[in-house]
Amino acid sequence: MASSKLDRRKKYTQMVLKDSLMRLLKEKQISSITVKEICEHADINRSTFYSHYSDQFDLLDKIEDEIIEDLTGYLNQCHFENDEDDLQMIEKLLEYFASKHDVCQTLLNENSDTTFQKKVMVFAQDFFMNHWKAEKQLSEELSMYVSTFIISGSIYATKTWLNNGMDKSPKEMAELINHVIKYGLYGK
Repeated sequence: MASSKLDRRKKYTQMVLKDSLMRLLKEKQISSITVKEICEHADINRSTFYSHYSDQFDLLDKIEDEIIEDLTGYLNQCHFENDEDDLQMIEKLLEYFASKHDVCQTLLNENSDTTFQKKVMVFAQDFFMNHWKAEKQLSEELSMYVSTFIISGSIYATKTWLNNGMDKSPKEMAELINHVIKYGLYGK
């Protein structure tokens, strides 16, 4: 019984520290946020912070890794088997970002460092481009350049979409991104 109470307290502490950092990231860059500020916002003492994280960068890294892990689990629930599934994959990814709008927008904003964006890029290359490469039978070198181009553009389109208050539905954005990937800017 005491163990579950301790686990709940630990989870609560980690949650308020994460929330505190996310609020601060909306205002300033991670490099100018101190552990002291995070603790003051969370109403947690610094020794408690250090029992969970080594510094503000470690806390941010854990938040980012949790999002990527959650995203992986979310997309792995779907089964994509053919070319028409490309649109569905993109739509599911955008639905996930929409469901985590505040966190994703904050992690992709200019105050955050670029590690989350890089993690999303690696994730997308692993998850999406393996499927796309198999379908398109590109050389490995060409696939690397094409996937970097496609994913970078898709990430920036997603950032713009989040910053614009998700003014289009995930399906509309997925159709737009998918169209550009398949046909280029002026194709069909």
